[in-house]
Amino acid sequence: MSWIKVVGTGPGRYQDMTVRAIRALRDCDVVIGYITYINLVRDLVKDKDIIYSGMRQETERCRKALELASLGKKVSLISGGDPGIYGMAGLLYELAKKNVDTDIEIIPGVSSVSAAASLLGAPLMTDFASISLSDHLTPWEAIAKRLEMAARADFVIALFNPKSRERKDNLPRALDIVLKYRCSSTPCGIVKNASREGEITLVTKLGDLLKYDIDMTTLIIIGNSSTFITGGKMVTPRGYVL
Repeated sequence: MSWIKVVGTGPGRYQDMTVRAIRALRDCDVVIGYITYINLVRDLVKDKDIIYSGMRQETERCRKALELASLGKKVSLISGGDPGIYGMAGLLYELAKKNVDTDIEIIPGVSSVSAAASLLGAPLMTDFASISLSDHLTPWEAIAKRLEMAARADFVIALFNPKSRERKDNLPRALDIVLKYRCSSTPCGIVKNASREGEITLVTKLGDLLKYDIDMTTLIIIGNSSTFITGGKMVTPRGYVL
């Protein structure tokens, strides 16, 4: 029986993949994915048919998965991190509306925000908001409104896709919004290449964020009003009575 399994491969390392994800890659006929994510799991799929493509070709990958499943293939559609968090799950379901007979399973993975938080300490112990600064699919006006509301409500804020060669100004604009509600000494964490080669972890302050090298492989976590730094780690109290 054919199927499509959208496989969350986690942040990068084999050790961070789930047993379900590894089993899906072993049981499939074809693996489809973004070339960077394919390379992270290549040792697991070297005996499979592999179809890969570059950035911003998500729609084509999903359509190919649906096409191959209709021909009787078992397809693993790779999605970095968790496929339901800025991943491939939603797009596949959107495109599969008319393919009611297609067996689709979403296999969750460790999100980069979870991986980054574990490296920084315990910054996500209470309510938090994750916001992507990429305006490729979401207008900046909507992003700015979400930042405003999250900062005003004192959420811990995780920023995905903070900066690229095309989007150099979105991070400074985002920080200007947050700094209306947070002091410049608010603890922040910067994690580049979480759970991958070249991993860098840094704990700093909100007012100093722009001093550091930040790109698309970076995830930023901005603490709330109760977040503190201890032993070089960020901690946001859950509220237990000590």
